[in-house]
Amino acid sequence: MRNRVIICSSFEMVSIGLAEIVDSLAQFDVVSCLDSPEYLSEKILTTDANIVIIDPSVLGYQNKDFVFQFRKKHPHVTLIALVTTSLDHSWLVPYCGVIEINDTRSKIIDKMSEFVKNDKQKKNEDVELSKRETDVLIAIAKGMMNKEIADQMNLSVHTVISHRKNITRKTGIKSVSGLTVYALLNNLINENELI
Repeated sequence: MRNRVIICSSFEMVSIGLAEIVDSLAQFDVVSCLDSPEYLSEKILTTDANIVIIDPSVLGYQNKDFVFQFRKKHPHVTLIALVTTSLDHSWLVPYCGVIEINDTRSKIIDKMSEFVKNDKQKKNEDVELSKRETDVLIAIAKGMMNKEIADQMNLSVHTVISHRKNITRKTGIKSVSGLTVYALLNNLINENELI
């Protein structure tokens, strides 16, 4: 089955060029190019798209909120960042992958295949954290250090570190900011609980 792709960028030349590259691959079909995210949800529903490549710069400072709401509304859609300008890399954490403006055709082709493969693996693997791992993840997302978590949960620091390793292995997420986004997206915490 071919993957149905929507590209969202305010740069028409970038959208057209990327669409040509992605369309050249047998497993992809670009179904729409948008210059803003205004009608993105509507287009996903009408085209049955399962991949969205979006330039975070079209979202402005609402990037985090947009991605959070988007993932809740369209959990089946793979969201890929199209980086056309310099931006803070923490903005890219919630995306499944990143295509950069200076990537070559062959690099884009490799990345697209890799994104789809990785996303399918993630969806096929049921990430199931134990109760204790979930508690540790929540504490990490709230900004607590290993020693603080150990003291609060009556564990040794070594045990907390082991739980963190298991969380990273199961989720594939290494950074604290990434784990925080994961906790938010999975409704383990809400934004008011963050420091």
